[in-house]
Amino acid sequence: MFMLTDTVATTSTKDLPLLGRSLSELTEWVELQGQPRYRGKQLHDWLYNKGAQSLEEITVFPKAWREEMVASSAIKIGRSQVHLHKQTRDGTEKFLLKLADGEIVETVGIPTSKRLTVCVSTQVGCPMACDFCATGKGGFRRNLAKHEIIDQVLTVQETMQQRVSHIVFMGMGEPLLNYENLVGAIAAINKDIGIGQRNITVSTVGIPNQIPRFAKEHLQVTLAVSLHAPTQQVRAQVIPSADRYPLTALMDDCRAYVEITGRRISFEYTLLAGVNDDPEQAEELAYLIRGFQSHVNLIPYNPVSDADYQRPTERAIQTFVRVLEDYKIAVSVRRTRGLDADAACGQLRGQHQKAVERNLLG
Repeated sequence: MFMLTDTVATTSTKDLPLLGRSLSELTEWVELQGQPRYRGKQLHDWLYNKGAQSLEEITVFPKAWREEMVASSAIKIGRSQVHLHKQTRDGTEKFLLKLADGEIVETVGIPTSKRLTVCVSTQVGCPMACDFCATGKGGFRRNLAKHEIIDQVLTVQETMQQRVSHIVFMGMGEPLLNYENLVGAIAAINKDIGIGQRNITVSTVGIPNQIPRFAKEHLQVTLAVSLHAPTQQVRAQVIPSADRYPLTALMDDCRAYVEITGRRISFEYTLLAGVNDDPEQAEELAYLIRGFQSHVNLIPYNPVSDADYQRPTERAIQTFVRVLEDYKIAVSVRRTRGLDADAACGQLRGQHQKAVERNLLG
């Protein structure tokens, strides 16, 4: 059975980092410190707009109060350290971030001429263990706290010196297994950082009962459901968790989502050569999602060293597209960015883990 956990559920609010708190929460906090209300707005500005990494940097605060806060080990901003930063020829930038407990998580900044998208992680590793995924091969460590999710967006924005316009929760982890922190992070990204909900996409393999629950939040985000196969048999081959969440149940939950929200679903489908990329499977996919207010996002596989799958040929990709179009299915192909920086989710962190293990073995 899937377990839904919140990494900060048992932590007192007063002990939480400042990052992730709203303007009203920060205002309440400064008043509890004996400071005037307007310092709450100053603190909010320095956290979300000026990129404060430490309390010492917030120079609008009285020096004596800053020194008092710095001396108190209980008060933390909540920013992570950039452990590794790589840039590719196409401008994509990938980051490994070191968290307060030493865990490593990755995030990616993907620029175009008109936007900057951040691919955000919600967990350290992933418990879903998808057979073709580098993150799944690395195992699961823990959920990310709300401030650790928000920090990724700010780190990319500050490093790339460009306003982030779009967010995709498609990094490490299954977002709906970190439900409370996911919803809290979306609220902060929207209200505190200023990114519109319609520019936010949440990707899920699917967790029983969670898609209808997410629908009832009545958010304006895009839901992307990772199908990766048109039948239960093939899906269970590449996604072990599919045994506990049959494709028929997943599709029922997707229909409930569309009915509750009135918003279309984006179905993600990673094309694996010889596994799920033949024309007959394209027909089965078209039949599966018929009648949906939806869009299919085809993702030609980006090979990873620990998985025995191959990228399909361009001819196979285009044939798959044509079959879907013949059935009047809205479809696009996501072209991989950052191949020379191990852009597939989990690859860079996986390489880091292996390097650490080699060093320990001497």
